[in-house]
Amino acid sequence: MIFLSIIIGLLIVLLKYCLNFYSFWKFFQNLPGEKSFHLLLGNMHLLPGPTEEGLKYDFKCVSRFKFFHRVWAGSFTPVLLCYHPSVVKTILKSSAPKPRGGVISTAYDMGFRWIGDGLLIANGAKWSRNRRLLTPAFHFDILKSYIEVYNSCARLLVEKFRSLEGQSFDVFVPVSNCTLDVILRTAFSYRSNCQTAGEQIQYIKNLTELIYLWTSRTYTPKDFNEFIYGLTSRGKRFYKLCDEVHEFAEEIIDRRRATLEESNQSNIENTSKVKDFLDTLLMAKDENGNGMTRLEIRSEVDTFLFEGFDTTTSGTAWSLYSLASHPECQERVYKEIMEVLDGREELEWADMTKLEYTTMCIKEAMRCHTVVPFIERKLNEPLVFNGHEIPTDTLVAVHIWDLHHNPHVWDRPHEYDPERFNQENQIKLDPFQFLPFSAGSRNCIGQNFAMNEMRVIVSSIIKNFKLESDKDHQPRKFYSVTIKTENGAKIYASPR
Repeated sequence: MIFLSIIIGLLIVLLKYCLNFYSFWKFFQNLPGEKSFHLLLGNMHLLPGPTEEGLKYDFKCVSRFKFFHRVWAGSFTPVLLCYHPSVVKTILKSSAPKPRGGVISTAYDMGFRWIGDGLLIANGAKWSRNRRLLTPAFHFDILKSYIEVYNSCARLLVEKFRSLEGQSFDVFVPVSNCTLDVILRTAFSYRSNCQTAGEQIQYIKNLTELIYLWTSRTYTPKDFNEFIYGLTSRGKRFYKLCDEVHEFAEEIIDRRRATLEESNQSNIENTSKVKDFLDTLLMAKDENGNGMTRLEIRSEVDTFLFEGFDTTTSGTAWSLYSLASHPECQERVYKEIMEVLDGREELEWADMTKLEYTTMCIKEAMRCHTVVPFIERKLNEPLVFNGHEIPTDTLVAVHIWDLHHNPHVWDRPHEYDPERFNQENQIKLDPFQFLPFSAGSRNCIGQNFAMNEMRVIVSSIIKNFKLESDKDHQPRKFYSVTIKTENGAKIYASPR
C-alpha cells in the first residue's frame, strides 16, 4: 500500500511537471519564430551555423519577423533573438548578463573557463564594484597619453605593409599583430615582438582557436553540459588552451607587479608614467580597503586582452577592407588625413575629433561587418516585446548583426555608405539603432580607447598606401564572438 502511494505520488509530480512544461513550451512556441521542433535539438537543426550561410539565414528571419524571434537551443531552452531598436532598448535598460549555473549552459557560461568573472560575464554587486574600480584606467588624461603608442605601433604596421607590396594578403594577419602590440603596450606596459616575429605569435593562435571552439560549442546542444563537454576531445583542447592563455596573462601580471614592487622598495616615484589598466588592477581598493584577488585580476586581464585586442582587430581590418573595396571613400579619407596633418607626419590627440569622414567610414564598416555580433542577457523582470509579455529569467540575445542589417530599420542595409553617419543623418538615428559598443550601463568601458586606436591605425595606412581589394578572392565571414573570416579578407597595398 505504501509502495503504491509512492508510485501514485511520483506519477502526480511527473504529470504536474509535464503540464507545467507543456504550458511553458506552448507559450514560447507561439512567439514569432520557426514552428519546426526537434525533440533533442529544438530549432538548432535549422541553423546553417556560424558561417556566411548562417548570416543569410539570419537576414531572412529578420526580414520576416522584424522585432525578434524565438529559437529553441535544445529541447528545453528558448532564446529570443532581438534586433529592433525598440526591443533592444527595453532589454539593455532592464536586464543583466546571465549568471552562471544550471545544467544547460549558454554562450557566456561556455567562456567562463577562459575569461572568468571579468566585466563581460560578472553580474550584480561584483560587476558594479569592478567597473567602479576600473573606470579610472580610462580617464581622459590616460587615453590622451596613448596616442604616442598608437603611432609607434602603426609605424611598425606600415613597414609590414611595405614588405607585402605587390602581394595579395589577408589584412587580418598584420592588423592582429599590431592591435595586440597596442593593447600590451598601453594597458599592460608590456613590450613584445608580436609585430616583428615574422608570423602570428602563439597567443594569437591560441585565442583564434579558443574563439572557434567556443563558437562551435554554442551550435552543438550535446556539448552544452559542462561535464560531458569536458570528456570530449574538443573540451579537453579548449581547457588546454585556456591554461596556456592564463599562463600568458599571469606572466604579464607578475612582471608588472615585480616592477611596481621594485619601484616601491627603491622609493622611486615615476611621475611621468600614468597608471595604465594593469596598474589600476594591481593598486585598486574598494570602499572597504580591499583590493582585487589574484584570480579577479587575471580574469580582468584575460577579458581585456581578448576584448581589447580581438574587437579592435576586427574593427580595424574590416575598415581597411571596406576602404580597399570603395576607392572613392578611400580617397576622401586620404584627403582628410593630409589636411588634418598639415605637413606633420603623425596624428596628435587634438586631431581625433577632426577626422570626421574617417570616423564615418570606420562606423559604417562596424555596421556592415559588425565587430561583435551579439550580446546575451537574462531578463530580471517581465518585459513587453512588441505586445508580447516575456517572463522573468528568459534568455535573450541582442543580435547586433541583425540589428545593423534590419531592413525595417536601415535603408539598403547591405550597402557600404559612410554618409549614414554624417552629422545630419546621425542625429536622426535611434540611439539603439547602431551599437558597436553595446549601450546602457554595461556599455563597453574601452570604446573611446578603441575608436582612437582605429582612427590612428587606419589613418596611418591610408596615408602611406593605396589599398585595393583582391577581386579574385571573396571573404567568407565566420560568425564568432567577433566577426572574422573563414578564408581571409585579402587586399593589395601600393605605396603612395
